[in-house]
Amino acid sequence: MSTYVRPALSLVLLMTLVTGALYPLAVTGIAQLAFPEQANGSLVRDERGQVRGSALIAQEFKGDGWFQSRPSAGAYATVASGASNLAPSNPALAERVKGDAASLYQAQQGPVPQALLTTSGSGLDPHLPPEAIAYQLPRVAAARQVSEARLQDLVDEATLHPLIGPPVVNVLALNQALERLAPLAGH
Repeated sequence: MSTYVRPALSLVLLMTLVTGALYPLAVTGIAQLAFPEQANGSLVRDERGQVRGSALIAQEFKGDGWFQSRPSAGAYATVASGASNLAPSNPALAERVKGDAASLYQAQQGPVPQALLTTSGSGLDPHLPPEAIAYQLPRVAAARQVSEARLQDLVDEATLHPLIGPPVVNVLALNQALERLAPLAGH
């Protein structure tokens, strides 16, 4: 019996050491050397060095003076990241979308872009298509008392053109640039 148990236990201990300690340490070390910014969360800091968020995680912005992110199925909490799993036929989803559309709707702008009404697969996508940002321009320009043309320049500067896929805008980075351009009173 010990001829089978001893090698089995030795193999379990060896694999635990390799896969539970050595491999994670090696990957972490390589990531810290090769990609330190990404390995540490892609943190976004303000002028004073304060962490304001991550370039990889959406945040909630409240008020007319901010560009709004996509809705989040998990209230922007990373622990609860994921889709809501509500089917398109679910009345709760229809009610949420209807409520969001009513609060964001501006008659002169036309229908609210879908990206401002639907959550992403993770519930934390920090990017919006430029069309969803453009829909918000008049509201933000009025609240910040900045011309729409100047804000459009800011959006153009913040628009990312990935190698694959359509252009996107990181809402946190855009709002930080917006705050540098035209700070909100009392903020």
